[in-house]
Amino acid sequence: MLKKITLPKGVMFNAYPDSIGQNMADTVRMLKRPEFKDVFSLFYILPTIFNSDLDRGFSIIDYNLNDNLVSQGDLEALHKLNIMFKFDLVLNHLSVGSPQFQDLLKHGDESKYKNFFIDWNEFWHSYGKMGPDGYVIPYPEHLDKLFMRKPGFPILKVRFPDGSDRPYWNTFYQEISYREISVQDLLQSLGTEKLTHEQAKHIVSLVNDVLIAKRDISEIDLGDFAYLKDDIIPVIEQHRQYLGQMDLNAQSQQVWDFYDETFNKLHNHGAKLVRLDAFAYLHKKPGEINFFNIPGTWEYLARLKHMADKYDLILLPELHSEYGSRLHEEVASEGFPIYDFFFPGLLIHALDCGTNRHLLHWIDELIEKNIKTINMLGCHDGIPVLDLKGKDNAGVSREGLVSDKEIDSLIERILDRGGRVKELYGSDGRKISYYQVNATFFSALGEDERKLLLARAIQMFMPGIPQVWYLDLFAGKNNYTAADQGGTAGHKEINRTTLTNSDIELGLKQTVVQEQLKLMRLRNTSPAFDGELTVSATDEHRLHLTWKKTGSIASLNADLRDYSFSITHKENAGKENVMTFL
Repeated sequence: MLKKITLPKGVMFNAYPDSIGQNMADTVRMLKRPEFKDVFSLFYILPTIFNSDLDRGFSIIDYNLNDNLVSQGDLEALHKLNIMFKFDLVLNHLSVGSPQFQDLLKHGDESKYKNFFIDWNEFWHSYGKMGPDGYVIPYPEHLDKLFMRKPGFPILKVRFPDGSDRPYWNTFYQEISYREISVQDLLQSLGTEKLTHEQAKHIVSLVNDVLIAKRDISEIDLGDFAYLKDDIIPVIEQHRQYLGQMDLNAQSQQVWDFYDETFNKLHNHGAKLVRLDAFAYLHKKPGEINFFNIPGTWEYLARLKHMADKYDLILLPELHSEYGSRLHEEVASEGFPIYDFFFPGLLIHALDCGTNRHLLHWIDELIEKNIKTINMLGCHDGIPVLDLKGKDNAGVSREGLVSDKEIDSLIERILDRGGRVKELYGSDGRKISYYQVNATFFSALGEDERKLLLARAIQMFMPGIPQVWYLDLFAGKNNYTAADQGGTAGHKEINRTTLTNSDIELGLKQTVVQEQLKLMRLRNTSPAFDGELTVSATDEHRLHLTWKKTGSIASLNADLRDYSFSITHKENAGKENVMTFL
């Protein structure tokens, strides 16, 4: 039986602090405009609101406000607009630049944070064999189970003060670079008895050419000075720099104290909801898949919920998993709302194919099982596709929300419309599957304004909290330049275009934007949406959804083939209002 969950009411805005204009102050000015009156009750502010250095905010240095983008005054101004906040707690990792990891790099084995992160070799020492590169290779029976987010082992080797290189668990991004050395660096280390100034200058040139080209330092050819290589490499290593998201050791009480402190800090920032990013990777144990380990993950979630309750915070575990695994249902049964990662793909399929069949199946399940959700069209990440599949965690085929053949067709259509893909890898480095397709939702629909408007209307009539990505509201198109220039995570930048204040002015004059705002305002203000949802029987190409509560009614009647729809709305004994969209 599902535990009772009470969610806030209304529509949620979703953006980075600098998605609009230059900083949060520009977003506040936009939301104060009369066009936005009564449109939003919540704001999911992405984690560049905090101090971070990678992955557009998801590599947290600390949870203090990023003064370059947001002020306490900005948050207070949003509160005056009756807007509540949702923030992220990135459970699995912290940045290399965090005070905790920097202390580890500085003090090594003497650091008070030595057990705050996961020493790979210590974790696996009884369950693997030391490999030639200085890290333990887990035995095949363990390695074959291990879920990987990237090719190769999930480690970052860092240099301790004693000169040893230690591998630390690093599930997500990493980068090692070297700052250029100077003649003074070399002479101070080796002394003028070994090198003249001119010789040092020549060696520095050879070394820096390799570093500037970002080639491996093992490729440095010192020519006549090769005999000094063992002396010169330590000088280079002194200038080693790291970027990365380092996994936290949840076996350490220090980490749980950190979570408690962070919940308190988020509460003080004004949070109502907290999204638990990457929570399924947190529990780690030899011999497990180390993605949503059972029962360890449940134990961790219960512990986190107990902490969050002290600060009146609602936790939202962020989980991508195939429908057939039923993990979404299990998370909901433990008293958590879930992200509706199934909805975007289902909706694109429904509008492309003119059928309500799969979408109604999902709506019926949400109602029948009372699953509380936050749904969206687009978001800061890609459009989920893997989630729709039917395999369970053991790889056994089960019924999905959409057939594999239909999913393949869905992916191909979005790719044909300009989408980009992100891929997952197994422990052997081989590609497993598309995880998501990166595109704006508008471009994923073929940049058809009628489709976008109907998609928004359907979202406003779905169960759960509708979350609105800022770029979708303004019918944003794929940004190929940003995607091409974005480096390792460039595919994500296709849907993260910053809108200038001029873009907002022009956008608010567009019918597709104005009509979306009307739909959102209706959902945000009508008491009908606090009541019950009923689904009327219709032809397969139609959709008829009705919300009712004590005299208030809101009803959507849509045609999934020609994208026309009408909304009937009535407040108590008031006059019935009909909005028709052709």
